[in-house]
Amino acid sequence: MAKEKETKSTGQKLADKLFFNLKNCWEEIDEKTAKEVEELALSYKQFLDNGKTERECAQAVCELLAENGFVNIDSLANKKFKPGMKVYQDIRGKSVLAAVIGKKPVIEGCNILGAHVDSPRLDLKQNPLYEDSDLALFDTHYYGGIKKYQWTTIPLAMHGVFIGEDGKKKTVKIGEEPGDPVFTITDLLPHLAKEQMEKKASVAVEGEDLDILAGSRPFADKDVKEKIKLALLSLLHDQYGITEKDFACAEIEFVPAFKASDVGLDRSLIGAYGHDDRCCAWPALKALVALSGGKTARAAKDAHSAPPEKTLVCYLSDKEEIGSAGNTGARSLNFENFIALLCAAPAGSPASQADLRLCFSRSSMLSADVNAAFDPTYASVFDKKNASFIGKGIVLCKYTGSGGKYGASDANAEFCAKVQAIMGRNKVQWQFGELGKVDKGGGGTIALYAANLGMDVLDCGIPVLSMHSPFEVISKIDLYTTYKGYIAFLQEA
Repeated sequence: MAKEKETKSTGQKLADKLFFNLKNCWEEIDEKTAKEVEELALSYKQFLDNGKTERECAQAVCELLAENGFVNIDSLANKKFKPGMKVYQDIRGKSVLAAVIGKKPVIEGCNILGAHVDSPRLDLKQNPLYEDSDLALFDTHYYGGIKKYQWTTIPLAMHGVFIGEDGKKKTVKIGEEPGDPVFTITDLLPHLAKEQMEKKASVAVEGEDLDILAGSRPFADKDVKEKIKLALLSLLHDQYGITEKDFACAEIEFVPAFKASDVGLDRSLIGAYGHDDRCCAWPALKALVALSGGKTARAAKDAHSAPPEKTLVCYLSDKEEIGSAGNTGARSLNFENFIALLCAAPAGSPASQADLRLCFSRSSMLSADVNAAFDPTYASVFDKKNASFIGKGIVLCKYTGSGGKYGASDANAEFCAKVQAIMGRNKVQWQFGELGKVDKGGGGTIALYAANLGMDVLDCGIPVLSMHSPFEVISKIDLYTTYKGYIAFLQEA
């Protein structure tokens, strides 16, 4: 006898209609989608491993764009842009702008995804190498917001560039390949750490104590002072042709030496250095490539070959972790200059300031940045009703900031509703997300700098556990959902 069909009560039907209930996104996918999730996760892990600094990310991005038919805008003698044309600009090797020209004039506005590719790290000071007690060490200055104690006793890799007096660039990467040496920062043994452990966590390890162990073998000459320092400089000179003064103009960064890994018995999570904000930068870039009909996108069902209606833009910036300042950050004029080029009249003449401002006022942007995932271990600092959760999909964050929304763009209701509707029509599950309880802290993104130009902006990205640590964690399904959400936004905003 067939089981009688269960009927819902009036109240339950009303609850289904009115409540905002979210399922775990893993429960909503089929076998084919699960395969796509893994493929995207694999490409992302490779991107992370190959791009641990903003320079390496920018290089990888430019290579992918060129492979998919994007042309460096600086190489074009004639700045005439036709629908379907794909262009990009490399900003000093540290940030990238890319666009697919739409059918409508650029002055009608663009659909924009903006993320950043820098992450917290340790930078060498200008005069970093010194010797003390038969050890050689590198003196550092940390970059971005970190818990300093998390950077001790882990393997570190040395990345960066030296620039010679002849202007030639010498790239350094030590600690990533099998057999490479790694570096580390020592910590005090617990037997002698009574006073240290009585300090606040913020000062248990001071910034000036983040000195990196670099070596201990002396140069074979009894008459030389600072033999260990000399031995290391000799090694660097033999391999890169540098001397001590070359550190003054170098950009040398130390980052975790381990690679991105699956986390958990079910492999549902990715643990890595640099999720903030490369886990949003990568799907943003992939979404633009997919909609461009590029070579690597043609096999994907998301791929499109016809020109989009509006011009699509992906902006991957630098310096966000220190306030987006500098000539590669989102507060520079690079973004405005790029859009001004795209706004050029059909004859190729420069766009007027009025045209540029009109374009911005008609543009829509997702500030593709991460959000703090609810962590049950530290539940007391989260407002669970307004927190984002691992596995529940892309996070829409109306405002960031701190201390009364200070430093937030605070997206308007109309644009929030528009983005929510886009996600709904494309069956992309989204969730709320706020960065912790009021007055517990806060943070910012590049959203306010875009909003200052007059465009509609909403923060929109992936929930992250252990944010700003050397080993952050995200969900593969959230990465995939975010990718789908970015595609939907570019197509429909």
